[in-house]
Order: sequence, then structure tokens, then C-alpha cells
Amino acid sequence: MTQPSNSPAAYVSSDAGRWRTARLLLLVAAVAATLIAIFYTVENWRGRHAWENRRRELEAKGEVLDWAAYIPAPVPDEQNFFKAPKMREWFVKEAAVVFSDSANATNKVWPPFLPGPDNQRKEVDLVLAEVKVVIGPAAGISNGSEVVLRLEDPASREHVAGLLQDAVGPYLIGCMNRDIFLARTLDQYTPPQWVLQASRVPGLKEVSAFFPTQLSGKSSLDSHEKPYLGIEAAGDDLFRVILKKPVYGAADYLAWTEPLKSNFELVRQALQRAYAWIDCDYELPFAIDIPNFINLREACQVLSQRAQCHLLLGQSEEALQELTLVRDLSQILLAKPSGKPITLVGAMIHVAINGLYAGIISYGLELHAWREPQLLALEQQLKDNNLLLPVVEAFREERAATSRTFEMTKRSDLIKLFAFEGWSKVALRWMPRGWFYQNMAAGAEMEQQALSTFDPINQLVQPRPMTEVVRELASDSERRSPYRFLVAVALPNFAKALQTTAATQTSMNQARIACALERFRLAQGHYPATLDTLTPGLIQKLPHDLIGGQKLKYRLNQDGSYTLYSIGWDEKDGGGIAGKSRDEGDWVWSTR
Repeated sequence: MTQPSNSPAAYVSSDAGRWRTARLLLLVAAVAATLIAIFYTVENWRGRHAWENRRRELEAKGEVLDWAAYIPAPVPDEQNFFKAPKMREWFVKEAAVVFSDSANATNKVWPPFLPGPDNQRKEVDLVLAEVKVVIGPAAGISNGSEVVLRLEDPASREHVAGLLQDAVGPYLIGCMNRDIFLARTLDQYTPPQWVLQASRVPGLKEVSAFFPTQLSGKSSLDSHEKPYLGIEAAGDDLFRVILKKPVYGAADYLAWTEPLKSNFELVRQALQRAYAWIDCDYELPFAIDIPNFINLREACQVLSQRAQCHLLLGQSEEALQELTLVRDLSQILLAKPSGKPITLVGAMIHVAINGLYAGIISYGLELHAWREPQLLALEQQLKDNNLLLPVVEAFREERAATSRTFEMTKRSDLIKLFAFEGWSKVALRWMPRGWFYQNMAAGAEMEQQALSTFDPINQLVQPRPMTEVVRELASDSERRSPYRFLVAVALPNFAKALQTTAATQTSMNQARIACALERFRLAQGHYPATLDTLTPGLIQKLPHDLIGGQKLKYRLNQDGSYTLYSIGWDEKDGGGIAGKSRDEGDWVWSTR
């Protein structure tokens, strides 16, 4: 006989069932918690064990992974660049500002290396020529002095490119790759009047197609960028050819930035001090004060563009003074006198500024504006330059800093530092601490492999092993591995940094040779047939190619110019043909 559902026995049976279920759930939860605890314990032990083993292996090879060894020692205030008047204010970004949520609102002071707010210039285009359209024969032109172009004539289209180049005259694209500097001031420029003969009335589109979109000629040695041209209608039969980028006369730009010279003079005086040391707490690597890269960049850009303007005006000594300050200012990114970089970012900014410095040298060589005294001074500045050494040192420092950060930083702060999204952010939040150690161990080994491809003392680079390391990390399996996913994100950026350093150091070496080549041309009236002619009279020892260690390639061209190049990252001699990126083609330095 079945018990009623509301009988006492039924209630007892129901309570017993719920109790058994609850006990089962508690048991499952206990087992799961135990398994999770075991999992975290084992993974934490394995990770720390892997890291300690890797640390011992590397230290046995002479590597230093103790962050304390990289902390720069204090220096006397009176000999410290950053203790000179205004230098800390201008060139140090305090950690409290860097990590503040209101960082963008903390500094309302006008930048010290930009002309003041009351001295801002409007960006203007330049009218290169006015073109009057004439239908049929160019009636009314009797003296033959006017330029007559024919819309349907291909020869006229080829001729107009040279006319535009002549109309502009000597010019340079500013190092910021946005402004154009002319040798003459804009108020000295009167656009020529040209006649465009056509069989019928052309529209704006047809006239625009007749004129080139860019100026011909070479505006820089390391950029494919050229000034853009535009056409605008000024009437039914009148058009204007416009130089589209902001255009400045060189003398105008120098006058505009003249008020900054007092600030630059303060920097020159501070650079006479023997040391550069930022006074802050170095215990936590991510919380140290760092150089103010924005102010440093703006200072170097203005100085470089002032040097360009001086070169356009034939003022080579003044250009050298501005350019020397660019080079010297880059040195504050290295803790003097040790030469160790303050951060990896600082080391790469140091590389970028020196690349800018080499580029300005190339502008002057293209214009044949440098004279013998300045070329000698530049050669001396370039002689002992070694960008590879501080960058390699920065990688070692970064490795020690990363280890210190993983060991000393709360998980919530680590998530903020990595700024990951998606599954990576979830992984960072919940993964065992041991996985950080596994990534540290894997990263330390792969960084060691990457560093082994660089020999900064003998100035040699091996691209192929570096490429293999990056290719391995780029695989899906590596990116998904909990033991390597942090490394897979970071190390390819390191590889790009090393490649950039190698390319920039190559430019510096080529610049040194180019200065000797220009001295030869000034003395002989032409460039030499081989580089060996330069030694030992003009250059004591020729820099070699970082890639492979052989001589840099040199060719004297039929038109009297030369081509100087490295075989580049792909390690193939392409005959002096540059690629679309640093990964392919030769690294070329050439001039007319």
C-alpha cells in the first residue's frame, strides 16, 4: 500500500534524500577544492623550480638577473644633469604622474621646446604656378618668353615636372615628415605664369591629371615621402598649382623658433655635467621615474629642423651646433658615466634620436652643404658610436626588471601593467603564480637566444637565428601555451627593437663613410672609385657591415653619384635595391 505524499514517512524520506544530495555536493566541492589546491600548489612549485633552474643556468654563464645590480648609484648633485636648473622639470616624468588616472591633466605648463601660444603659425600651402588655359594656338604670345605647355603633348607632361622643381628651388622635408622648408622666404616667392594650350576647354580633373602629384627629385635619403601637389580652379580658364604640405621659408622658421634658444642654452650648460642620474626609488622597476620622452622628442625635432634650415641657407657651422646638441641630448637616456640605459624604452628612444641625427647629416650631404671642418667634427662624433651596446644592456636590465616585477607585484597591479583583454586578462586573474615563473623561465632563455645573435663589441648581428626565435613564438601552440603566452606577446617586439637598432647603427656607420666621401669630393671634385681610397688619409678604418661582417657595398654610378649599402636583414646582396621594409632588400644610403 502506497504512503500518501503528505505522510510523516514521506517527509522523512524526502529529507533523507536532500541530505544525501547535500552531502554528495559537499563531498564533490571538497574534492574539487582539494584538487584545485593541489593543482595550484603543484603548478606554483613547478614554475618556481623552472625559474630557479633557469636562473642558475644563466648566472653560470655570467648573466646577472638580480635587479639590484642594475640600479644606478647616486651621484653628486652639482655634477648631475638632472639637478641643473630646469632639467628635472623638463626631462623627468615622475612615476606618480605616469600611473595616475589623471595623468593627462597634471601638466598644464606650455611645453618648453615649442614656440609659445602667442607665437603659433598657421599652416599654409604655397602657390607654385598660375596656369592660364588657351584654346587652340597660344594667341597673344609673341616674345617667346612665356612657358607654353600643351595638354595633349606627352613631352609637355615630362617637361612640367622639371619646371615645378625649378619653381620650388632648393627644399627639404622636415624631419617630422610634415613640413617643407624652402631656401627662400615665402615673401620672396612670386608664382610664375604659365600657358596651357588645349584643343578644348578642360575640366579640373583633366588639368589635375596633366600635372604630377608629387615633386620630382630627391628630398631625403631615407624616405620615399615627397611633397604633394594639388590643382585648384581660380576662374573659368585659370588654375593654380599648389604645394599641399605646410610650407615655410628656412629663415622664417629660424626666426619663429628663435625664442627657444635660451632654453636650449640651459640644456647645453647642463650637459657639461659629468653625470645623468634620476633621483628616485628604484626598488620597484615599474614605479621608477622615467625620462620625459615627449619633451625630449620635441626638443630634438625642433633642433633638427633648425639644423635643416641652416643647411638650406648654407650655414653649416650653425647646423653643426644644433645637430651636436641633438646627439648630446640623447645621452641623458643613458645613466652617465656608466652608459647603462635607464629603461629599455629609453634605450630605443636613444636609438631613434641617433637615427634622426644620421638623417640630418644625410640632408646636408645631399645639399653639399657641409664643409671640411664640419665633416671632420661629424666624423669624430660618429667614430665611437655604438648603439648596440646600450640596447643589449637594456634587454638584460629588462629581464631582471621583469623578474623583480613578477616576484614583488600584486596580481591586480600585474593585470594593469599588461593591459590584456579577453582570455589573456582572465588567465592573468586566475592562473597560478607558477605560470608567471614558467613564462619568466621561457622568456629568459629566449631572450638569451636573441641576445646571442648580437655581438655589440665586434659590431656583428645574425638575423637568421633571431628570425627563427620569432617564428617559433609566432606559432599558435606557443601563443596558447600557459607557460609562454606572455613571452609570445613581448619577445617579437624585442626582436623588432633589435632589428631597428641594427638598421640605425648601419645608418650611423654609413654616415661616417659618407662624410669621408664628401671630404674626398670637396678635394678632388668627384667621388672615389672604391672605398679603399679613403683609408687611412680620410678615415682611419672603414666600418664593416653589421650583417655578415664584410665590407659595406659601394658603387660609383655613371652619373657621378654613388650607392652605399648593407646587404640587410635578409642577408642577400640585392645590388643596392632597398626593400619596402627592413625585413627585405638592402639597407641603402645613396646621394647625388
